[in-house]
Parts: sequence; structure tokens; C-alpha cells
Amino acid sequence: MEHRIVSREEWLAARKAHLANEKEFTRRRDALSAERRALPWVRVGKDYAFEGPDGRLSLADLFGGNSQLVVYHFMFGPDWKEGCPGCSFLADHFDGANLHLKHHDVSLVAVSRAPYAEFQAFRRRMGWDFPWVSSAGSDFNHDFHVSPSPAEKEAGRYEYNYEMHDGEGGEMPGFSVFYRNDAGEIFHTYSTYGRGGDLLIGAYNFLDMMPKGRNEDGIMDWMRHHDRYEDKPQAGAMPVAAVASCCG
Repeated sequence: MEHRIVSREEWLAARKAHLANEKEFTRRRDALSAERRALPWVRVGKDYAFEGPDGRLSLADLFGGNSQLVVYHFMFGPDWKEGCPGCSFLADHFDGANLHLKHHDVSLVAVSRAPYAEFQAFRRRMGWDFPWVSSAGSDFNHDFHVSPSPAEKEAGRYEYNYEMHDGEGGEMPGFSVFYRNDAGEIFHTYSTYGRGGDLLIGAYNFLDMMPKGRNEDGIMDWMRHHDRYEDKPQAGAMPVAAVASCCG
């Protein structure tokens, strides 16, 4: 890498100038988070059904004993052999965070459209402990715009990331947040898609401090399932180019 080399004094002056920008960014991020929390809510009236290790679950069941729920819409469609590499990259960060979240009134659950039994082998392979349930047979993925509905597929136009897109679409990633009050009412408070999950990828925060940064030609073009960095591409594996298209 070619880079400008300066004295320690010049470096310190440049670093202090950059520190002022970092502090401003932190203040703006705090303000954006406050604005997010102030968004209006929508009451969830539909009775969504999920499947977990012990059978049928409702949306209320996913909260456990907490009043706040964050759902990760994990791309694992029916008949898939493995999960999206980009979703898996992000999910590698869940268990560490969940050691603390579940003790601070937050339940973290991944939801995929594939039947529950179909992603258990992949889950064991990845070594994950976070709750992961199936929404197969439910409108959940359609209603939260991470899988096109039958009507959208027929029309050849679907919604994702608050915009309409042409084509049939497919499984897409995102986060949705819910709140349950003391009366048991459930509210949808927030959803984010595309690069909205970037902030939760701890590895990216490390890379952003590195001299080479993320060092990507395309989003996540270097990234693999964590057990496949030394392997050649596997038959049936999702192409990394598809990861960039869905997570961009």
C-alpha cells in the first residue's frame, strides 16, 4: 500500500481533526437512534404461526419473558441445503450479543421460510445456539416483505426495502422489531433491510478501522460460511455474487 508518511506531530494533528468528526458522527448516530425510537407503531392483529423445536409457536411465544423482540429474517428458503452466506456472516455475531440481550428485556430470534427440519443440519454445522424458527405456511415473511407473496409473484412486482421492484423476487434479509405491552398487545415498531443490518456486523466494525478497510469490490464478495474459507465453491452453494445483490 502506498500512503503518505508524516512525523508523529503531523499524525497527531490529523488524528485530532478526525476525532472531531468521529464525535460528531457519534452524536448524529445517537440522534438517529432517538428518532428511530420515536417512530409510530402499528398494532399486529394477525395470528402468525411458527414452528420451533417443540412444535407450534405464536408471535407472542417468540418474546419469551421479555417485552421486546427482534426478528432476523434469515434467508433459508424451502428445499435449500444451506443458508445465505451473508445472513450466516451476520448470524455469527448473534450468540455473543444474545448472552447480554436476553438479560436486558430483549429476545432475539431468527425466522426462515423453510420448514424447521430443513435447516437443523446447517444450524448444527454452524454451531449456533440462538433461537431459530420456521414461518412455513404463514404470511409472516410476505407481510414483512422479505419473501414475495403469491400475488406479487403473479404480478411480477414486489416490495423490498420500502420500494417496488420488478420480477418475481425471492428470499431477502432484514430485521423487524416488536414490542409487547402488559396487556399482551403486540406492536411492530421498526424494520430495516439491505444494508440496514451493517451496524450489527461486528467484524465490519473491526475492518472499518483497518488500513485496507472492508477491502471489497462488491458487498461481502470476500466472505464465506465460516467453515469454508479454505474450500473451493461447493455444489449447490449460493454464489457470493448473489449475496452482494441481496445485501446491497
